[in-house]
Amino acid sequence: MPTEAKEAAIADLVDRMSRSTIAIATDFSGLSVNDVTELRKQLRAVGVEYKVVKNRIAAIAAAQSGVEAFKDILEGSTGVVFGYDDVVAAAKALDEYVKQTKVELTIRSGVMGGDVISSAQVLALAALPPRDQLVAMLLGQLNAPITGLVHVLNGTIGGLAVVLQRRAEQLDAAA
Repeated sequence: MPTEAKEAAIADLVDRMSRSTIAIATDFSGLSVNDVTELRKQLRAVGVEYKVVKNRIAAIAAAQSGVEAFKDILEGSTGVVFGYDDVVAAAKALDEYVKQTKVELTIRSGVMGGDVISSAQVLALAALPPRDQLVAMLLGQLNAPITGLVHVLNGTIGGLAVVLQRRAEQLDAAA
């Protein structure tokens, strides 16, 4: 029979898993308490949470939340980064922390959209530009054909105006 503390931990993890858009598993062994505290602080600044989990409790929570793929990322000492809005922000914040502090935090794998992603895929997500910049790039690409058409049409009308102006000048000079 599970204790109340374990039931509360399972309920907390079920809530986090059901709300998260990405969960990244890390191996936190070798990190000091100060390192983990600083990691949590930096992640919290971008709306991301870091939680050290017990694998057995996390597996039970995964089954209850319907995120069965979460069981596949649990092994050894597991700390999980939960991102709730932008998946790129969670991966980028974790990657930036590792690069800044040069701590030995290993990114194992993750779960995004119910599918397991590898550590290489997590790092590829971290290399993506921010969401706003991606949207701006997409809008620029969508706008490019229309802008080109406007320039072509404007060039034709401009050329016609120049021809008419020159003809008017010729007629004035002849008169």
